Amino acid sequence: MKKSVPTASVLAVLLFLAPAALAESYGKALGGGQPVKVSELIASPDKYVGKVVKVEGLVTDVCAKRGCWMTLASDREFQTIRIKVDDGVIVFPMEAKGKKAVVEGTFTKIELSKEQTLEYQKHQAEEQKRPFDPKSVTAGMTVYQIKGVGATIQ
Repeated sequence: MKKSVPTASVLAVLLFLAPAALAESYGKALGGGQPVKVSELIASPDKYVGKVVKVEGLVTDVCAKRGCWMTLASDREFQTIRIKVDDGVIVFPMEAKGKKAVVEGTFTKIELSKEQTLEYQKHQAEEQKRPFDPKSVTAGMTVYQIKGVGATIQ
């Protein structure tokens, strides 16, 4: 007598495994450990500077020129974190927008002078195709981002 697996059980297993099977990996394999909430990084950045962190979130933007960065939405509304990778080492696809990503890398702090801030803000405006008024830059700024070494995108 032949035993058959109920169709609903097979379907449930496939649906459970599907997200992992469909995940695309970029760069180095992710280590173990729980992700840090993006809101926690933003609330206490100095606690994490120089440390390897893992974060997860919805991809909200990707560099259209080289795929060398992407931004992830925070667990809190209106917050994002930028993931920057070495040009050509990892290339994030534009199709990643709207998908869930898990990223690992070193949390970094970059302090910019007024002149550097002006160039940074100008570059950001050009990339995002939005207007930029140089007079809006009155001082330097600090940028926090993750220097990514590995990611999975589902």
